Amino acid sequence: MARKLVSLFLGVGVLVSAASLVAHHSVSAEFDTTKTIKFTGKVSGIAWGNPHIYTLIDAPDPATGKTVTFRVEGGPPNSLFRAGWRKDSLQVGQTVTVTGNRAKNPESMNVGQATILTEKGVKVYSGNNANAAQP
Repeated sequence: MARKLVSLFLGVGVLVSAASLVAHHSVSAEFDTTKTIKFTGKVSGIAWGNPHIYTLIDAPDPATGKTVTFRVEGGPPNSLFRAGWRKDSLQVGQTVTVTGNRAKNPESMNVGQATILTEKGVKVYSGNNANAAQP
């Protein structure tokens, strides 16, 4: 009986410690939430996958003026789908305006907590999944 109890506690301990290994990263760990970036560009791709979707947008870098590809991080596909976002909500070649937080790494083109607006002013996606608009 004592062995079973020890095994149970060890098993629970392993599961609890493993949960912290798969915990999600903090927004403030990757993105500078005190600085906002805004740019307009064309959608060059959309990568659906867990744990986040990424919208690739070709736009001039506000710092250099050179065209770069920003990777706009979205939420999990399931959350976005439940909020009304679909794979065809944005089209490759569509012009959009993005407002969000740039990654802390100055060489990274990642943007998080972003809102994407179409040229018609329709909010297609917001970094806060609860605010994702119906397309």
